[in-house]
Amino acid sequence: MYIKDHMTTNPFTINPETSVSKALDIMGLHKFHRLPVVDHDGKLVGLLTEGVISESSGKDITSLSIYELNYLLSRTTASEIMIRDIVSIKPDVFLEEGAKLMADNEVGVLPVVDDNNKVIGIITDKDVFVAFAQIMGYRSRGTRFVVSCPDQPGTLAKVSQLFAEEDANMENIAVYHSEERGTELVVKATGTVSVETMSKVLSDNGFKLVHVVQTDENGNRTVFVKNGESVR
Repeated sequence: MYIKDHMTTNPFTINPETSVSKALDIMGLHKFHRLPVVDHDGKLVGLLTEGVISESSGKDITSLSIYELNYLLSRTTASEIMIRDIVSIKPDVFLEEGAKLMADNEVGVLPVVDDNNKVIGIITDKDVFVAFAQIMGYRSRGTRFVVSCPDQPGTLAKVSQLFAEEDANMENIAVYHSEERGTELVVKATGTVSVETMSKVLSDNGFKLVHVVQTDENGNRTVFVKNGESVR
């Protein structure tokens, strides 16, 4: 999964001469909190955020009236208060690299730029969260099996074969390592196989079921196994 698969393309941008009040109007109208600042060639030169505006104007603690504050913001340009040391990213970078870049730099947004530093998109921490849910198949119809398994070669192949033999399609797969629980394989599967049948097949082949949840076409979720115990 790449940054370009989850970024917002052709994002709203402003130029350095844009007034802060105008920038706030754009943010408020479209319900976002950051704006890339670009020069007349579309190249990234800064980033303006609601947090920077609040900090620079002191609008949350100022004794100015609303009219005086609005006048101040209308006379202040983006170039005067924008973040200039911007962390950006290229569109063909893996999504997890973008997530690490956000975490390492303690930022919640990355402007996406091409090889000429022109802004072509923007990706936020919220986009990463949505992508994670998609990777895990959280909203899609099917059954999620969390299986405790040995961390050794051939384990995934064996589990995959068991699902294939029951005509269950493994649509989403993840491996999680925990000091407390060891290695767990998370599989979101679809097909004609029943939850009871697949659970029995896995158990009969020596795999411990940690969690089993089924999601129907309406998004309703039914728990069959929780914390290793059957609840049905």
